[in-house]
Amino acid sequence: MSKKRQEHHEEHVDESWLIPYADLLTLLLALFIILFAASQTDQKKYQAIMQSFNSAFTGGVGQFNFSNLIPLTTEPNIDQKKFDQPTNPAIPNGSEQQQKQQQLQQQMEKEQYDLQQLKQKLDQYIAENKLTTQLETKLTEDLLMLTIRDNALFSSGSATVKPEAKQLAGTISEMLAQYPDYRIEVAGHTDNVPIRTAAFETNWDLSAKRALNFMKILLENDNIGPERFRSIGYGEYHPIDTNDTEAGRAKNRRVEVSILRSVKPPQMIDAAAKQP
Repeated sequence: MSKKRQEHHEEHVDESWLIPYADLLTLLLALFIILFAASQTDQKKYQAIMQSFNSAFTGGVGQFNFSNLIPLTTEPNIDQKKFDQPTNPAIPNGSEQQQKQQQLQQQMEKEQYDLQQLKQKLDQYIAENKLTTQLETKLTEDLLMLTIRDNALFSSGSATVKPEAKQLAGTISEMLAQYPDYRIEVAGHTDNVPIRTAAFETNWDLSAKRALNFMKILLENDNIGPERFRSIGYGEYHPIDTNDTEAGRAKNRRVEVSILRSVKPPQMIDAAAKQP
């Protein structure tokens, strides 16, 4: 008889594990509902669901206690809404970008007009004074360059500006004074024939001194701001012609006065950005 009672007692299964299992299922259900609510765009429904779950779990149930649940008050996907705004020229950001592009275009057009006018004045002066063999101008995408042969400014091997060349420098400075918004570079160049004198050890010294001396004469004009100017000597290392002939070497010995653009065309900016 006792054996039958013992067998009946062994068949009775302990079901206490159902309590935490039910709590776990409840938590999983709550988690899925919260995730579903977070994916919806209706903010009012989302907040209502969160408040309902917060209220339901405030007292704590089973093995876990949710009484410290913090209600979600911030608007979901707020950053995404900011980035999802379509690009529209009518909005402030779009109009500001358009204004910058228009200002850039207007500045480029003004610079092009100014440099063309200055080139015409220089070309007219060169033609009227029959200096076409000694001076020439060239307008490029980034500057207006006036090239002056060295024999128009200096004696051979010297960096002293000839007295008769000072009138030329004065005329050039008067033209430059009419365009005060541009930076000016005065560069000296030589041929590749070595020089070693008491005054100049190398062609670097000769080219740099020639550029500096000519720039000083340009700056004698009180209407020109010296902060706009710089001088540089390139020596023999930027030839424009061969150094194998006397005619080529004569072209390489020169002073260049460059009026620099402050705004470069977009294609030049793109090309510079692609360079390694």
